[in-house]
Amino acid sequence: MKLVVAIIHDEDAHELILALNEAKFGVTKLASTGGFLRAGNTTVLIGVEVAQLDHVLAIIKDNCKVRKEITTSAAMMSEASGFMSMPMEVTVGGATVFILDVSQYLKF
Repeated sequence: MKLVVAIIHDEDAHELILALNEAKFGVTKLASTGGFLRAGNTTVLIGVEVAQLDHVLAIIKDNCKVRKEITTSAAMMSEASGFMSMPMEVTVGGATVFILDVSQYLKF
């Protein structure tokens, strides 16, 4: 058995969880926050048999697409004028996936 830990963009969470549930995979959803953009993420935990791992990964890949967004970052102008907000394009979305071996699985 494997534990799939997928860190995804909040915008992708609803559709991903629906697709996983439709395929009969149980999901635990955790709210999380990214370090770089400090944006909302969702961490999804999925326990899966090794034979079904590729199916779960395909569902994640199909529902968590990379996209570009415009965000603002603080840019230092000078000591006198302080900081100015500068728009910048960033890549968001997609999924960061960790696959862990599970030595024991219990359900009460």
